[in-house]
Amino acid sequence: MERKRILITGAAGFLGSHLCDRFIKEGYHVIAMDNLITGDLKNIEHLFPLEQFEFYHHDVTKFIHISGKLDYILHFASPASPIDYLKIPIQTLKVGAHGTHNCLGLAKAKGARILVASTSEVYGDPLVHPQTEEYWGNVNPVGPRGVYDEAKRFMESITMAYNRFHGVQTRIIRIFNTYGPRMRLNDGRALPAFIGQALRGEDLTVFGDGSQTRSFCYVADLVEGIYRLLMSDYDMPVNVGNPAEITLKEFAEEVIKLTGTSQKIVYKPLPVDDPKQRQPDITKAKTILGWEPKVSRAEGLKITYEYFKNLPKEEWSKMPKEFVSIK
Repeated sequence: MERKRILITGAAGFLGSHLCDRFIKEGYHVIAMDNLITGDLKNIEHLFPLEQFEFYHHDVTKFIHISGKLDYILHFASPASPIDYLKIPIQTLKVGAHGTHNCLGLAKAKGARILVASTSEVYGDPLVHPQTEEYWGNVNPVGPRGVYDEAKRFMESITMAYNRFHGVQTRIIRIFNTYGPRMRLNDGRALPAFIGQALRGEDLTVFGDGSQTRSFCYVADLVEGIYRLLMSDYDMPVNVGNPAEITLKEFAEEVIKLTGTSQKIVYKPLPVDDPKQRQPDITKAKTILGWEPKVSRAEGLKITYEYFKNLPKEEWSKMPKEFVSIK
């Protein structure tokens, strides 16, 4: 029986690499694509010997050519951390606009179903809590985070335009805070920063008073949600995340307890437009996909900590000394 073929953009990144693993496991022929601006080939090098895996070093903001049939596309190419999109703002906007346009054009040409990776950042600094898919958001389009937030909002708009005008089978996932092995050491988010500070024996940096809330979803749970949404018949956005809400101060305390260090928490001014609350309403995911997270934060944090701890010690210095902000 001929294998189904799937293109995964951003394949060498944190989420993209886990998706490559999942679809290889499911028996697909996986075509991985990444320009390696933020991705790392180490995340997928274990797949290179496989006959059913191929890699293209390519920028999706340029025309995409894939020979032969294509059944599915997962568009996950995008900088996804504050350090990245503050450093490469134009590329962030282009991958959300031109990159998505190119992927949708390819899906139309191949008759493929496409799932695009949106984010809870489309809600901005929300005035509704928890956030449902019907909430339109509170986003500052000219703030420093606007390049990421608006890129994803445009991504959703053009995806629905291709769905309605061209009849392309589209799926939109809104991803909330996700963590796990293969997170980048220097990605600027709280979890690798906190663990890096603990491993180096430094105090943990919290911005503001630490009362901002986040909801952390382990990567294996997220991948399962993505898989189910891709295979579903639902074409409107779906939140996928863990609704177990925690303050950043409490989260820092959990990391200190987990790592067994004696560091204290230090506080610094809150970054511009940093969301005060982030918690998904996952009613749609539960009812439409039959999905909800299974991995507890304690379990997921332990696995992630072991991953970072087992990296070569010289790698620890690459971890940011503090996080810029957190999604």
